[in-house]
Amino acid sequence: MNYNEVGIQALQQEEHERAIEAFMKAIETNPDDPVGYINIGNVFAAVGDVERAEQFFQQAIVLDDEAATAVYGLANLYFNAERFEEAAKLYERSIQLGIEGADAPFMLAKTFEREGADKLALPYMQRAAELAPNDVEIQLAYGILLAKFELFDEAKDVLAHVLTLDEENADAHYNYGLIFAVSTEDVERAMHHLERAFTIAPEHTQARYIYDMIQIGLNEEGGPTVH
Repeated sequence: MNYNEVGIQALQQEEHERAIEAFMKAIETNPDDPVGYINIGNVFAAVGDVERAEQFFQQAIVLDDEAATAVYGLANLYFNAERFEEAAKLYERSIQLGIEGADAPFMLAKTFEREGADKLALPYMQRAAELAPNDVEIQLAYGILLAKFELFDEAKDVLAHVLTLDEENADAHYNYGLIFAVSTEDVERAMHHLERAFTIAPEHTQARYIYDMIQIGLNEEGGPTVH
């Protein structure tokens, strides 16, 4: 077992100090291999030592400017530090370098959303959703983003799928109910999902507020009370 393998095993056991020691030995043994730098960068990122994590990721990129995991790790650091413009460039670079999985396009989409660039976010969010069809967080974010563009039918399909994955997801119920409220005449269904949202998560005050507003509107119209 080499030092990187020892470090990864230590990480799996949440022994961060032992992992750092092993990865440092990996670097000392093979200073031109970016893997050790990437691994220790991930450890420092996990424990919140942003400065040292950044140094190790940057060193890995100096050794190999096509090290996609180093580029992605550095992008995450910048995202968490709200350095969104830098993060976006690095997420894009990691995707260009062929990093696998849905996380990079998802994080790039989130970065664009934080910058107020929803149009740029949408294709990356769609790609992430395609790559991770059963990831609740990604699917929920995709459904919400579709709704922002008033693509309500598509958004309803995605959010309905989320609720098959997690029927107790308050945010999915809230957004699903909200779409029915604003885009259909199906008031009963809208209120059902809004009520489910604040029943599951009593702190979901927005769901209760909209539910109450709809109910007040129905009462003023002399319509039935919806339960």
